[in-house]
Amino acid sequence: MQHAPMTERHVAAIGSLLIALGPVSLALYTPAMPELVTDFATTYPAVKATLAAYFAGFALAQLICGPLSDAYGRRPTALAFLTLFAIGSLGAMLAPSIHALTVARLVQGIGAAVGISVARAIVRDNFTGEQSARVMNTIGIFLAIGPAMAPTLGSLAMLAFDWRAIFVLMVAYGGALLITVYRFLPETNLAPDPARASPAGLVRAYAALGSDGRFLFPALMLGLVLGGFYSLSSMLPFLLIDIAGLSPQAFGFGMLAQTGAYILGGVLTKALLKHVPARHLVLPGLLLAMTGALTMAASIALFPPSYLTVMAPVAIFAFALAMVTPDLTTRAMAAFPEKAGAAAALLGFAQMGSGFIDSGAVAFIGSPPLAFATVIPLVTLVALVLGFVEREDD
Repeated sequence: MQHAPMTERHVAAIGSLLIALGPVSLALYTPAMPELVTDFATTYPAVKATLAAYFAGFALAQLICGPLSDAYGRRPTALAFLTLFAIGSLGAMLAPSIHALTVARLVQGIGAAVGISVARAIVRDNFTGEQSARVMNTIGIFLAIGPAMAPTLGSLAMLAFDWRAIFVLMVAYGGALLITVYRFLPETNLAPDPARASPAGLVRAYAALGSDGRFLFPALMLGLVLGGFYSLSSMLPFLLIDIAGLSPQAFGFGMLAQTGAYILGGVLTKALLKHVPARHLVLPGLLLAMTGALTMAASIALFPPSYLTVMAPVAIFAFALAMVTPDLTTRAMAAFPEKAGAAAALLGFAQMGSGFIDSGAVAFIGSPPLAFATVIPLVTLVALVLGFVEREDD
C-alpha cells in the first residue's frame, strides 16, 4: 500500500486506537485481579506477577518493534505484533493455571508494545511542532476514554460471565485493530532501511538518542510521571476493593473519575494550545502533578482509604498528565525523523519500564496504602526536578 497524505483527524483516529491497546489491556484486567487469587487458589504476589510480566513484555518489546518499523515499515510491523497480541489474548482466555496466565500476559505485552511505538512514529512521519502537539493532545483525549471505560466493561463482563470474558474482549479488540490497520493505515515510512534493525543499527540509534538532551529530558520526565500513573493499576484494586470495600463493578464505574479528570485536562490543554506554546504548560503541569501526589500521601496519613480520599488526588494527578504529555512526547521525537520508530520505542520503554519498576516497588513494599503514599510522590518529585534543571539549561 502506497503512502498517502494523512489528515490530523485520520492520524488521530488510527493513533488513538493503536496507542490505547496497551492501556486498555491493562485496565480491562485490573477488576479481575482479586478474583484470580481465589479462582486459581494462589497468592496476591502471584497475581501481581502476571501484571509485572505484562509490563516487562510491553517495555522490552518496545525496543524491537520501533526499529523494526524504521527498517521495514509501520504497517507490516503493526500487523505482525497485533497478531502476536491476539495469540496472547487467546492463551490468557484459555489459561489453566496462574503460571500459564503469566506467560500469556507476557506474550500480550510483547504484542501490545507496537501500539505506542508505531502510533507516535506515524504522528512524527506526518507532523512536527505545534501541529504534532495538537494531534498528540487529541490522541490523549480519546485515549483516556478507552482505559477509563475498560474497568467498567471488564467488571460487567465478570458479572455476566467470569474473568475469562475479559480476555474475550481483548481478542475482539485485537482482531478489530488488525482489520483497521490493514484497511485504513497507509505506509508512512517513506525511507525504510533494513540496516536500522541490525544489532549495530540498534546500538547506534539508541546510543544517539540516550546521549541527546533533546530526547533525554522530555523522555525521562514523561516516563517518570506516566510510569507512576501506570503503577496505580497494582494499587487501586486492592485499596478500593479489598480495603474500602467496593465491589468489582463499583470499582469499574469508579474509575470513570480518573478518565473524566484526564479528559477535562485534555480539553483545557487543547484550548490553551491555541494561545500558549505547548512547552509552557510543562512546568505548571508538573507542579500540579506534584500537588496530586502529595495529596495522595496526605490522604493515607490522615484518613482510612475510601473512594473519595483515594480518587480525589488521583483525579488531580490525571488532570495534570494531560497538560504535560503533548509537549514532552512531541519534543522527544521532533529532532529524529530518520529514526522516529526508535525514538517512539525508547520513549515507550521509558514509560513502561518506569511502570514496571514502580509496580515492582509496590510489590516490594507490600502494603497498598504505603505504596500509594510513597511511590508516585517520589517519581513525580524527580520529574519536577528534571523540569527545573532543563529550564536552567535552556
